[in-house]
Amino acid sequence: MARRHIKTNLPPPFLKRLSFIEERVKADEFPFTIPAFQRGKLVLDFERPITIIVGENGTGKSTLLEAIAVQSGFNVAGGNRNHGFGQDMNEAPAASAMRLSWLPKVGRGFFMRAESFFDFAHYLDEVTEGDPLYMQHYGGKSLHAQSHGESFIALFTNKFKGQAIYILDEPEAALSPKRQLQFLKVVRMLELEGRSQFIIATHSPFLMAYPRAQLLMFDGRVIREVSLSETPHYQLTRAFVMNPKAMMDEVFAEVDAELAAE
Repeated sequence: MARRHIKTNLPPPFLKRLSFIEERVKADEFPFTIPAFQRGKLVLDFERPITIIVGENGTGKSTLLEAIAVQSGFNVAGGNRNHGFGQDMNEAPAASAMRLSWLPKVGRGFFMRAESFFDFAHYLDEVTEGDPLYMQHYGGKSLHAQSHGESFIALFTNKFKGQAIYILDEPEAALSPKRQLQFLKVVRMLELEGRSQFIIATHSPFLMAYPRAQLLMFDGRVIREVSLSETPHYQLTRAFVMNPKAMMDEVFAEVDAELAAE
């Protein structure tokens, strides 16, 4: 039986705080050995409807979003609580030790992870084979019948609506810069409706620049709130735009030096 969705007049963020249950934390095992997780002592407050999480690969962004999604009741491989495919819930060890504090608990939403989106699209084709009307929730066309970027946008523009929490891991992965701006328009429309919360992990300076978003950086040691100009992603992009030749010269000089040292 499908769970009844609780509607509320309270504004987002609905998910207020993330913490870990001490007795369930295995401090010397992954993922609690990730520095940002502080061996299970991490407490993270969500203060605004839009939270953007940035950091280098391996700093724990995806692991954290996966655990939040599982604790929210969503499928660990992507989708919502009604989508059953992919990984076992036991493959998200941080989730079993995580405590989420809500006001109120919102059951609607979606966990989008770029790395398993192909599998999600394949799953949709299988479950909708005898019910093409179901695909209207995704634009009326198989996600596999579109380009990777088009299928991402089809999901965002058709599935994202109403009171919900959206947990997105690198939603820009298949999007051109122009399409990234189109995605931001979707987020803005939902923000203005005042019924959606977004938690987004990204490498895109376009997404990081979202006005009034809570911008959190995993810097390899801790999680801290930063401004756009403090992120290495912005600094590197700005340096490239200001002088692309100088950056290419620097990169190639490093390669030449490595080859000479062999």
